Amino acid sequence: MRVPSTQALRALEAFARHGTVWQAAAELNITRSAVSHQLRFLEQDLGFALLQRAGKGVSLTPQGKRYAADVRTALALLADAAVQYGDRGLLQGAITISSTPGFATFWLCTHIAEFRQLHPGVTLRIVTPPRLEDVDAPGVDAFIAYGDGDWPRHSVELLSVVDFMPVCSPVLLNQLGGLSEPVDVFRTVLLHLDGLGDWFTWLSAAGVVAPRTDQGVVFSDMNLVLAAALAGQGIAIGDNFVCRQAVETGRLVVPFDLTIRASRAYYFVTPRDRPGNPAIQAFADWLKSRLVQTAPVMRI
Repeated sequence: MRVPSTQALRALEAFARHGTVWQAAAELNITRSAVSHQLRFLEQDLGFALLQRAGKGVSLTPQGKRYAADVRTALALLADAAVQYGDRGLLQGAITISSTPGFATFWLCTHIAEFRQLHPGVTLRIVTPPRLEDVDAPGVDAFIAYGDGDWPRHSVELLSVVDFMPVCSPVLLNQLGGLSEPVDVFRTVLLHLDGLGDWFTWLSAAGVVAPRTDQGVVFSDMNLVLAAALAGQGIAIGDNFVCRQAVETGRLVVPFDLTIRASRAYYFVTPRDRPGNPAIQAFADWLKSRLVQTAPVMRI
């Protein structure tokens, strides 16, 4: 049985997740040409096409996307095994993790028991920050932050890029008789998170002239936005990360195909001036492993 190069498989998984060669190269700490070479090498080794031309760049073929999803699962299993058998039960102590409310509610809270099973000696405290990009709260050991990644006094690791799109309750969609065109969103209430920027960006990309994003309801917390959307109170801009489970279970629907890559992303952030903490490293390893296993293949 011939197993492809692990380095080539990691290059494929990173490219599928990020959608660009340069981002994959930055994560793997290798050159762009090295990523391209690994992808071509893997393609030759497998005997089927992984890549196809997409404008001036390249994207994965449908077969390549399916293979990348299988590779992601396999790599996650290997990472899980390393965490599980490497130091299970040996770690002790207490750590505090700050997480954005949406990430904590719709992802972390649905997986966190697994970390406790792997490391029963670690007491874990989860808090939420007043600002999504906050990485300076006192008493916090590590942050799951949403921002541009520019925190020079911290160690920063990308967790997930974000695509956002309109989401609403299927009950509301039926009441409206469907939404045929992007401008139809104005037939209901626009639900906003702390301002009007996400709706303005999406409507502009959809070609809606002079978007009227000054109507609707503004919430300070993504949990409140999605609670209102789930209750059929309007249509929200959600992301394919936080909203994934609700969409997969049919509690929310995506009425339009257009998605927009957000300028910000989710990052794991730790202060540079603190000594290394094995429990924090174990949490980071588990978090990245589980995200790889549960994340969808990103739009590229």
